[in-house]
Amino acid sequence: MLEKEHILNIFEETKKAIINLDIVKIHELSNKTIHTSSIAQDPENITVAVIIYSIGKILERQDYKTKPDWDKFYKNLLLEIDIIIGSLKKNDDKKVSKILEKLRTCLGNVSGNLKKYIQEVFRKASINKASRIYEHGISLEKTSKLLGITLWELSEYAGQTGIGNVKLGKTLGTNQRIKLAMEMFE
Repeated sequence: MLEKEHILNIFEETKKAIINLDIVKIHELSNKTIHTSSIAQDPENITVAVIIYSIGKILERQDYKTKPDWDKFYKNLLLEIDIIIGSLKKNDDKKVSKILEKLRTCLGNVSGNLKKYIQEVFRKASINKASRIYEHGISLEKTSKLLGITLWELSEYAGQTGIGNVKLGKTLGTNQRIKLAMEMFE
């Protein structure tokens, strides 16, 4: 895992934000990991981004706090984050990898509507973060493989958001270049 100190900081800040119910901060923390994920194309950094973003989305839903499994979910979430923080401090990469995977499954280990909602949040979070990685210049195919989503899901989402409509790679025609050059000297 790259930039352990950065990821450690992300999880420490996320824990504080969870306790304070600072949803905006949680989403900001998730976005901080996308740049690193795009550069390193490291699946664990990508998993961190998806997990943090999903936590924010889950905590946004106030109505789920009344569900029977909410307290168990909340306690497990904080416990797993504490374990990740401890493992990162000890430089235990294998344990960090295990706990990241366990955290993903822990977030889905509830019942009823809460479970369905959490699973849907993870799917959408993966697509959302994939689109942000694609926005950083990683190909659709590579991005979809990194996040375990279909090329179709990512293409559809990117098409809806207009992420792929960047004109930076398009070359101007000769007449347009001359016109642009002349406008600069007016």
